[in-house]
Amino acid sequence: MDAINTGDTAWVLVSAALVLLMTPGLALFYGGMVRSKSVLNMMMMSFAAMGIVGVLWVLVGYSMAFGNSLGGLIGNPLDFAGLNTMLNPDSVVGTVPSTVFAGFQAAFAIIAVALISGAIADRAKFSAWCVFAAIWALLVYFPAAHWVFSFDGVVSDKGGWIANTVKAIDFAGGTAIHINAGAAALALALVLGKRRGFGKDPMRPHNLTLVMLGAGLLWFGWFGFNAGSALGAGPLAGIAWINTLGATAAGMCGWLLTERLRDGHATSLGAASGVVAGLVAITPACSTVSPVGGIIIGALAGVACAFAVGLKFRLGYDDSLDVVGVHLVGGLVGTLAVGFLATDAAPVNTVNGLFYGGGLDQLWRQALGAVAVLVYSFVVTWVIAKAIDAMMGFRASDEDELQGVDQTQHAETGYDLTPIAIGRRPGATGPLGDAIGATSHWGQGTRTTEDVNS
Repeated sequence: MDAINTGDTAWVLVSAALVLLMTPGLALFYGGMVRSKSVLNMMMMSFAAMGIVGVLWVLVGYSMAFGNSLGGLIGNPLDFAGLNTMLNPDSVVGTVPSTVFAGFQAAFAIIAVALISGAIADRAKFSAWCVFAAIWALLVYFPAAHWVFSFDGVVSDKGGWIANTVKAIDFAGGTAIHINAGAAALALALVLGKRRGFGKDPMRPHNLTLVMLGAGLLWFGWFGFNAGSALGAGPLAGIAWINTLGATAAGMCGWLLTERLRDGHATSLGAASGVVAGLVAITPACSTVSPVGGIIIGALAGVACAFAVGLKFRLGYDDSLDVVGVHLVGGLVGTLAVGFLATDAAPVNTVNGLFYGGGLDQLWRQALGAVAVLVYSFVVTWVIAKAIDAMMGFRASDEDELQGVDQTQHAETGYDLTPIAIGRRPGATGPLGDAIGATSHWGQGTRTTEDVNS
């Protein structure tokens, strides 16, 4: 048994908190990108993922992801059910307590589910989303995490098939999280169909300040996402950290340059999106490439994703907030880049990619792992979404969508500036009448939806 290292434990605990902060950051990022009548619903889908997946992870999720493998496909759901077997202080993963590792991985599971929600902004029933989040975590994320993250002898004797047989490298989740969520987003967008007015009406982000704030929080939290995956405070965390910095900076620059050359201007939305594209792409590769290699990956992702977000208009699917264009495409760029740019000069890494004399050996492994997760996620998500749609309806009605899902799904609005909401009492006149009496109407259905919610 390895001894617990308090420095490593402290680092992983802090990293877990940083990764958990990414989901509220994502809520802000997504919330600012939708129209004002959908901002609360968009943020609620991320927060709901925190609640639903957090509970499932403790009950069975960790066990399904890291329990002793059943044929390389799924961990035994009973091995760590309820996490009760991990209460012994001598239970460790590497040099950190098992409970710390479980908590760190829980934050990954949460954001993987939350990412998908951006594809169905403005038009989904909240109740259907909650059911989907639970089923998708159980049937798609937990198995995929087992395939990619569960190595033989680390948590359990036998792990997943991609990690141990294919030996594809996914240091922090480019395949298990971003390609997985991106493929699911595409399936869900196809099942729900397009928003009313898609391709004809303006659907601009209503609050770019929130978008920029959310992107900043994501970048901040991502240092825990990538460097924390080293599970220790050492050289491996160091290279992951510096690559997360360099690739993300390059991703933003690549996206902004693309906008400037293509459209004649660089936008704040482009800067925020470039940040996320760089973060996504470096996630699987941050432990295996040099700092210059990280910059190359980030720049490629910034350019590729800037062009990829336009595919929805050419191909006719409504991926509302570009989950496919950023997370699926960015995840593929980073995952495949390992096969080209991996170098054994990086700490701990022993694999060389094509450009460092390793031939095609690692590239085919990366491709197989990426395609396997992509296809599995797309097919199973399609089935889940179709089943939910048949049983309870997944999409909000046209009337609800027109009015705004904040009002119809949650009986709230993000920016309630109607006269009653700001304090005007019906029948009252003068300054005092304007300032009192509003609370008697709160929540009683007397408020109206004004242009502010459109």
